[in-house]
Amino acid sequence: MHYQNRQEFDAIVVGSGMSGGWAMKELCEKGLRTLVLERGRMVRHGIDYITEHKPAWELANRGRVSPQIARTDYSIQRKTYAFSEATRHFFMRDSEHPYVQEEPYTWIQANVVGGRSLLWARQSYRWSPMDFEANLRDGHGVDWPLRYADLAPWYDYVESTIGVSGQSEGLPHLPDGIFQPPMEMNAVEKVAKVRIEARFPERTVTIGRTATLTRSLNGRAACHYCGPCERGCSTGSYYSTLSVALPAAQATGNLTLRPHSLVYNVLYDDTMNRATGVEIIDMETGERRSFYARIIFLCASSMNTARIMLLSHSTSFPTGIANSSGVLGHYLMDHHYHAGANATFEGFADRYYQGNRPNGIYIPRFRNISPETKHADFVRGYGFQGAASRQGWGRGNRLRGFGAELKHELRTPGRWTMGLGAFGETLPHYDNYCELDPGVKDGWGLPVLRFHVTRDDNDRAMRKDMMATAAEMLEAAGASEISTYDISQDAPGLGNHEMGAARMGRDPATSILNGWNQCHDVPNLFVTDGACMTSSACQNPSLTYMALTARACDYAVRQLANGDL
Repeated sequence: MHYQNRQEFDAIVVGSGMSGGWAMKELCEKGLRTLVLERGRMVRHGIDYITEHKPAWELANRGRVSPQIARTDYSIQRKTYAFSEATRHFFMRDSEHPYVQEEPYTWIQANVVGGRSLLWARQSYRWSPMDFEANLRDGHGVDWPLRYADLAPWYDYVESTIGVSGQSEGLPHLPDGIFQPPMEMNAVEKVAKVRIEARFPERTVTIGRTATLTRSLNGRAACHYCGPCERGCSTGSYYSTLSVALPAAQATGNLTLRPHSLVYNVLYDDTMNRATGVEIIDMETGERRSFYARIIFLCASSMNTARIMLLSHSTSFPTGIANSSGVLGHYLMDHHYHAGANATFEGFADRYYQGNRPNGIYIPRFRNISPETKHADFVRGYGFQGAASRQGWGRGNRLRGFGAELKHELRTPGRWTMGLGAFGETLPHYDNYCELDPGVKDGWGLPVLRFHVTRDDNDRAMRKDMMATAAEMLEAAGASEISTYDISQDAPGLGNHEMGAARMGRDPATSILNGWNQCHDVPNLFVTDGACMTSSACQNPSLTYMALTARACDYAVRQLANGDL
């Protein structure tokens, strides 16, 4: 039925970040009139990167957020590396969007159109055939309903669009992709690579694969190594929704973008067994409105997508839309990190580098990839990210002395240092979950999420090995003053790679989504953000989110054309 002022679209996309950006681009380019709903404020590419090149001395607090504001408004967000006085305007105020931590959980959230695609570290690694088969092989979690071969052409498509610089290495457990020329390692990293690979032939040291251009692409300039990427990139040298997906969608004339729109319910018709639209709260006026569409893509980030689904009750789904399996909100995962080693390198005093390379080195997983590399104490594995650099003038904060002599000393670059930090795979556990809190509500009167997420023995055993192997590789590289670290008190979530909550699977009794990111129970409802993930691998997941989204959009549009949705 059509009502006066009823706004109908072909598609609705909830969220505008890594997966939402790709959904808006693909659906608009395929001819669908698409409404994108984003709870954050509008940010214009380039124009609104208000601190992009501001030096510290032009910021009121020299880059630091005052302790009072940090504690009051950003008690959680301040824990991530990208948060500072220069970026806090991109982040959610924790005071305005609370949640309950049954166990400590660090939920990092952006509050702008483009989401965390403005803030991400841009590391872009394909998952391998081994990653999509891991659950089936070792019995942790359910089997993925697709394989690497299903996603490979979509990885090609995404990489060609966003631009990924990197070095091909021919590793089956880290597939090569469509790469722009790799960034160059510095002098110490080159020496470390040779020495580490000589001592450990099964380990590879490569430059990071990053969604940052080394050659211009479709009007976007190659990176000029200015450094503060998380402030926004007006040249579009790194991929974000604002630099690529949004202008592509706008160019079609099919996009309607609505910021300040908090989605809190997916409308469902029991007789049709279809989602019909969504309900929102206009966060500027408080008005509640409904919008309608033939297909809906939830791309609000793992936990926000789970929250929307849990809030969406109906006669058919009293515990949340598409939740006949009862697993909605469960199997939350996030890479565990903040374990590794640091060291110094003597010599190389005549060597330096140019600019601020927005990338580091990468050591792909080398544990549990063959019978010879099997570890007795844990399953799955981890990879290392790191870099070598020379100490700059900032080391003066820790040096004795004052006046002209100290200033003169700080004009000369300091010692070389190098760090290796691991990102480890976490296993999917039913008992790691989020749910609606029965008593606590947000400022809009909606139940907030309550988190139950902990580390397990597999994580703890892996972290011991992370430290040991980081130290042994730095020793092999010729480093000195090697020290290991394990910041175990960091809660899950701080890796910013949250996954799970509406996982894919082959069996509707144990999963929410099928192999096309389509809800088993509600065929025209799709989830393509991190909530869809069935396992976590150890590689950064954003490239996989984008590939899954492009694939799901292609499928959904074909289904619409065939009259199957």
